[in-house]
Amino acid sequence: MKPLAILNALIRADLIRRYPEIPERLLPKKPIKATKANDLTKAIIKFIQLSGGQAERISVTGRRVDMRKTVTNVLGQQRQIGSIRWIKSSMQKGSADISATIAGRSVKIEIKVGRDRIRPEQEIYKQQVEKAGGIYLLIHTFDEFYEWYKSKYANL
Repeated sequence: MKPLAILNALIRADLIRRYPEIPERLLPKKPIKATKANDLTKAIIKFIQLSGGQAERISVTGRRVDMRKTVTNVLGQQRQIGSIRWIKSSMQKGSADISATIAGRSVKIEIKVGRDRIRPEQEIYKQQVEKAGGIYLLIHTFDEFYEWYKSKYANL
């Protein structure tokens, strides 16, 4: 069975377990396709969670602050004034896309799809994780992640 088919079967089994009162034929059948970076990230997180691990997405984009407000002039016309600004994130530059704990080990996963390449600050982060005893993965496809997982945690 292909890795994405295995993930979709895990998701289906989880739905059946969580919603026993709903007939199986009525449960959603939306298979995961991991062709884009965002979809691949979601697929890996879901797989780790359904396999007994803990995983979460890491975002280093900062926080949006909306300073706009709507004002009404004397003629009753409304318009928006102000702007949106971003507050810099307190996260470390180069942080991986996924932070996970699998079988008690810290695993950081960087997702790269297509022509996307690792940046220098990501390479520094990788070295820091590995120096601290963690595992750092650079993943391009769900099959690649699944093969790594199977080779390390086949007995789980």
